[in-house]
Amino acid sequence: MASSFDRAMTSPLERVARVLAGHALSRNAEGDMSSASEAVDALWGEYSDAALAVLRTLREPSAVMLAVGDADICDRMIHAAIEEETITD
Repeated sequence: MASSFDRAMTSPLERVARVLAGHALSRNAEGDMSSASEAVDALWGEYSDAALAVLRTLREPSAVMLAVGDADICDRMIHAAIEEETITD
């Protein structure tokens, strides 16, 4: 039975940290685990510093990103995601 938990409702930092953890742990990427979901659930917090670094990198949109969107909105959204995480530290 599918869980009613909506991962999209988690913070951007958690989502990026989970991707980084999955990448490090899963056999489908750099890891050796055939099923890494439980390990990702347990360990994603250890990847939060790296995830915050990724979010900070996204503050500077590329030319392609700027061509399709508003730089000020992008900047405010990324800063809000970073601020959401650094306020709770």
